[in-house]
Amino acid sequence: MNAKDQMNTFNELTNDSVERMTSLGELNLRVAERLASRQMDLMSRWMEQGTRYMRSATEARGYSDLYKTQIDMAKDASEQMLAESKASLQLASEARDEYRAWYEDALSGMRKHAGAADAASA
Repeated sequence: MNAKDQMNTFNELTNDSVERMTSLGELNLRVAERLASRQMDLMSRWMEQGTRYMRSATEARGYSDLYKTQIDMAKDASEQMLAESKASLQLASEARDEYRAWYEDALSGMRKHAGAADAASA
């Protein structure tokens, strides 16, 4: 392998590394956007829950109405949290699969370059 071939190999490695890091950054950004969206949805639900609680406190005819409303709201909140937990687990699973695919793609690219370097040095 002469100096020109070595420089070409280094240039290819550099370009591939930049592409890999760019794709990792894009993957990180997509995952962060999905997580932020889920958090905003959750905060919106909790704000609605707080508004509903305040409204029920002013509209209740008595303590028993307020108590019943609080129990219903607690039930709704727990159901929403369960659904949100399932959605978050699904999101984490999808992110894991995406990161795994990125990692395997990066490894195959490195193996390709390692094989080319071995063949050139032989």
